[in-house]
Amino acid sequence: MSEGLRSAHARRRAAAGRPAALRDGLRLAPGLRVGLYGGSFDPLHEGHSHVAQEALRRLRLDRLVWLVSPANPLKVRAGSRPEDLAIRLAKVRAALRGASGTASGLEARLNSAYTLDLIRWLKARFPAVAFVWIMGADSLETFHRWNGWQDLAREIPIAVVSRDGAMISSRVSPMARRFAFARRPLDQAAALARARPPAWLYIPAPLHRISSTALRRRRPEIGA
Repeated sequence: MSEGLRSAHARRRAAAGRPAALRDGLRLAPGLRVGLYGGSFDPLHEGHSHVAQEALRRLRLDRLVWLVSPANPLKVRAGSRPEDLAIRLAKVRAALRGASGTASGLEARLNSAYTLDLIRWLKARFPAVAFVWIMGADSLETFHRWNGWQDLAREIPIAVVSRDGAMISSRVSPMARRFAFARRPLDQAAALARARPPAWLYIPAPLHRISSTALRRRRPEIGA
């Protein structure tokens, strides 16, 4: 499919889904700098809050949208069973009370498991909003396994917040090598949301060893 057809398709999907998006709390005014923090958050833990807080502070974002996915396709293929989406959304929303953030289940509404589709929809729906994708260093390490990962890097600026255990290996990941030319210095963090992609930077921050994978391993299996 050509880029023009993809854009037209995204615009049609945006128009068709507009009421649902508004009900989901996505009221984003033109000109805002908005971070998009996607994941299954299964379970939600302090490491996620660490990434979100560092992104808000370093990138000087106006808003952070937590995009809670139905399931991570990579983890589903590995045999992981996610907790119910409604429960995870409720937990994120409860944690965000009084904070500069919004939790959304938009990915499920769009019936797509891929971040690339989600980003194109949001850009078509909110063309005057400056979006930046937020992820931990562990996600950068496996970014090349995401569907359309190179196209995704060309769609939206990306901020990578350090997470213990993945900091070193992520810096030599396929994505980091492929887009080494597009890496910005940390002193340009505040301007990243308005940068023309591909553009990404690495945010070193106090590290958290905890991970969703480790917590899931501790969680008793239903019926065990």
